[in-house]
Amino acid sequence: MGATDVDDIVTALRWASATGTPVAVQATGHGANFPIDHGLLISTARMTDVRIDPDRRLATVAAGAKWRHVLDATAPHGLAALCGTSTDAGAVGYTLGGGLPVLGRAYGYATDLVRSFQVATPDGTLYESDPDHEPELFWALRGGKGNVGVVTSMVCELLPLPTVLGGGIYASGEHTEALLHAWADWTRTVPDEMCSTFSLLRLPPIPEIPEPLRGGFWARVAIAWPGDPAEGERLLAPLRAAAPVVVDTVEEMPYAAMDRIHMEPQDPLPAREACALLRDLTPDAIGTFLSEVGPDVPECPLLVVEIRHMGGALARPARLEDAICSRDANYLLESVGVLAAPPAAEAIEMTTRSLYTAMAPYGTGHTMINIHGTPGDPEDRARAWTPETRTRLTQDKSTYDPSNLLRFGHTVPL
Repeated sequence: MGATDVDDIVTALRWASATGTPVAVQATGHGANFPIDHGLLISTARMTDVRIDPDRRLATVAAGAKWRHVLDATAPHGLAALCGTSTDAGAVGYTLGGGLPVLGRAYGYATDLVRSFQVATPDGTLYESDPDHEPELFWALRGGKGNVGVVTSMVCELLPLPTVLGGGIYASGEHTEALLHAWADWTRTVPDEMCSTFSLLRLPPIPEIPEPLRGGFWARVAIAWPGDPAEGERLLAPLRAAAPVVVDTVEEMPYAAMDRIHMEPQDPLPAREACALLRDLTPDAIGTFLSEVGPDVPECPLLVVEIRHMGGALARPARLEDAICSRDANYLLESVGVLAAPPAAEAIEMTTRSLYTAMAPYGTGHTMINIHGTPGDPEDRARAWTPETRTRLTQDKSTYDPSNLLRFGHTVPL
């Protein structure tokens, strides 16, 4: 059913509770990686209202608003919200999974800036949840994804950040090894405010991709720097010298133009996504990574494979305890393969499994929920949390969703 307001969500949940019908929630096409069999899908896509309090630097964001709606509302006030690499993603769902921002090393997780949630539990009870009201519910919603209720809106803090230095440095894929080693060394020296991702891009020859990138194999470092632009440019010098730069899109830009940095597709695609949190990026780890997806693997079917620099504010303890379990990671490995005909899908699956099996010795054993990919069996789903956090989430779920109606997607089982 398509919800237009909070009452619609509450009514749908009460019906589901009365009939024992399991429930799924979807705002956009992102994260729609699980089947909904004999269940009720609540679409919040029509609930896109965003209200800004510029004096208190707060945004009230409705359940179905995308980050694009939020940024368009905050930009006239010179304010910014901690969005991810694509503003087409739903703000609430992204935040429930912790929310890994482009500027995460500088400011932390999106969840760190949440002040409160309005949430309906599966029995149709509506709660206002914050550190002082329903604090356990507040904990479970910050990094626990959709285990305990359906968020109808959230209030989050905004940053006084009208512009950012950002963009990408692109080298031909043949220079992957040189650029990757240089970037790995560079990440150990830069300030916390420097946020970056190393990517391998095997781009299809389609009109949506601009020349000269179209149809090519590229090694890229994407950066975002909220400080003085001149200092950011100075910090980039070693990367620009590491390999011949073919395309350089780094520039000072309005914060609302953050999509320019990673240049992700703005429409959802059928994809096989996966991730793993890494402890470090040692020379052995780099060698293993290159042997799996580097330039000597010309038939690699993955569209994007990237390593994001973590640490900084992402490693600091949260002001309030939450369910995020990635603060001990120094890097994040992520891959995306676009699913098409069956032979391509099989190749993507085989390559993905091989990559993460090979990189497992360098990992923490955990993933991030939002980019975990299709949830598998209970053992696979458990990788998003530590055992202690998963146990606490299970206890909270037994309190707020004892009938396990919210069982689709990345949830803990009862």
